[in-house]
Amino acid sequence: MPSTELAPVSSMFPPRRKAFLQTLLCRKRRSLASSLGLAAAMQLAGCASTVPAPVAGSADGPVAAQWHAPLPHGAQLAGLQRWWARFDDPLLLRLIDAGQQANPTVAQATARIADARAARVSRDAALLPTLDATASGSRGRSDLGSSVGNTASASLQANWELDLFGANRAGAHAARARLEASEAMWHDARVSVAAEIATTYVALRACEAQAAQAELDARSRAETSRLTGLAANAGFEAPAAADLARASAAQGNSTLAQRRAECDLSIKALVALTALDEETLRRDAAIATARMPQPAELSVAAVPAQTLAQRPDIHAAARDVVVASAESVQTQAQRWPRVTLAGSIGNLHVESGGVKTDGTVWSVGPVSVTLPLFDAGTRRANADAARVRYEAATVVYAATLRTAVREVESALVTLQSTTERGEDARTAVDGFERSFKAAESRYRAGAASLFELEDARRSMVGARSASIELQRDRVAAWIALYRALGGGWSAGEAVVASSQAPRS
Repeated sequence: MPSTELAPVSSMFPPRRKAFLQTLLCRKRRSLASSLGLAAAMQLAGCASTVPAPVAGSADGPVAAQWHAPLPHGAQLAGLQRWWARFDDPLLLRLIDAGQQANPTVAQATARIADARAARVSRDAALLPTLDATASGSRGRSDLGSSVGNTASASLQANWELDLFGANRAGAHAARARLEASEAMWHDARVSVAAEIATTYVALRACEAQAAQAELDARSRAETSRLTGLAANAGFEAPAAADLARASAAQGNSTLAQRRAECDLSIKALVALTALDEETLRRDAAIATARMPQPAELSVAAVPAQTLAQRPDIHAAARDVVVASAESVQTQAQRWPRVTLAGSIGNLHVESGGVKTDGTVWSVGPVSVTLPLFDAGTRRANADAARVRYEAATVVYAATLRTAVREVESALVTLQSTTERGEDARTAVDGFERSFKAAESRYRAGAASLFELEDARRSMVGARSASIELQRDRVAAWIALYRALGGGWSAGEAVVASSQAPRS
C-alpha cells in the first residue's frame, strides 16, 4: 500500500498563522484607539478570537489517507457502542460494570467534570453584571446638640465589567472547552477500565483451559508411571524406564500446580479491579470454566480520520488546543485597559427629632477605567507563556493522532496474524493428537519405547497449549482494537453520560 507522509509540524496549523495575522491587525486598531479614546476602544471587542478545535484528517490533524494494515470484516462499526456488552459472556459484562463503579480513575474523572462544570459557570458569570442586596440600620446621634435618630436602608448594587478586549469571553470559552475535555476523558477512563478487566478475564479463561490440559496430561503421566513401575518390578522394563516415567509424572504435577497458581492470580486481579467478593466471583466463574468469551466482530472500513473521531482522548486533545488558544487570547487581552460600570438603587429611611424621611436613592457610576502602566513585564511574560502552551498543545494533538493510528494498526496486525495462524494451529493439534494416540498404542503393545511416548506427549501438549494461547491472543487483539477505536464514544453522548456519572 502506498504510504502517506505526515506534514512537518511547522506547517501543520494554518489557524495559528491566521490568529497571528489577526493579532497584528488588532494591534493597529489599538494604536488608533489610544488616540481616539474609549469610544474607539469599544470597536475592538471583535479582536479577541480563539482557534476552532482541530479535526483529524484536516491540515490541523494530519493522518494517513488509508490504513496500512489488513482490515477485518464482519459486522458494522456501530458495534463498538458498549463493546463489552457484545461479548457472549454475561459474567464479563457484570465484572466490567462493577469495575467502572469501583475504579478510582473513573471516580477522579467524575470529580474533574464537576470541577470543570463549576469553573464554566464561574467564567460565564464573569460576562454578566453582578447584583448584590444590602441592608443596614443604625441608631444614635451625630453630635451633643442633636436628638437620637434612626437610620435604615436597603439597596441593590450592580457592578459590570465591560469586556471590551475579550478577556472574559476567552476565559468562558476556555472553561467550556475544558469541561468538554474532562467529559471525554471520563469516557476514556471507562473504556480503559473495560479493556483492562476484559483482558484479565480472557487471561483467566485461557489459564483455566491450560490448567485443564495440564490436569489431563498429569493424569496420563501418572498412569504411565504406574504401569511402567509395575512392568519394571516384573522385569519387563528397565529400572531407568521407571525412573523416567516417575520424573515425567512429577513434571506434569509441577506444571499443573503452576497453572493453578496463575489462575488464582487472575482471580485475585479481577477481585482488585472490580471490588467483588472473591468467593462469589469464584463461584460465578466456575459456571463456565475454561470457556473463552467470543467478541462480536466488526468491520473497520472507514478511513482513519473518520474512525479516530470516535476516540475520546482525541476529542480531549482537540479541546485542549481550544483551551490553550483561549487562554492565549485572555492573557493578551489582560494587557489592555479594563472598564467597569457600577450602579445602585435603594430605599432610605431616616428618623430624627420626630421627623421621618423616606425616599429612593440611586446612582449610576462610577465608570472606572484601569490602565496597566508598569508591571515589570509580568503580563507580557504571561502572554508569551500562553502562546507557547498553545503551540505545545497543537504538537500534543498531532502526536495523539499518530499514537492512535499506531494502536489501531498494531491491533489490526495482531488480529490478522492470529487469523492466519489459526488453521495451522488446528492442524498441528489434530496431527500431534493422532501421533500421540498411535505412539501410546505402540507403547502398550511393546512396539515403542517410553522415550517415543514422552516425545509424542510433549508435542501434543505443546500444540494444545499454543492453540489456547492463540485463542487468547485473538480475543485480546479484538479487545485492543475496540479500545483503540474508542469504544463507540461520541461527543454528543458525552454530556448526557457524564451528567449522570456521579449517580451511577
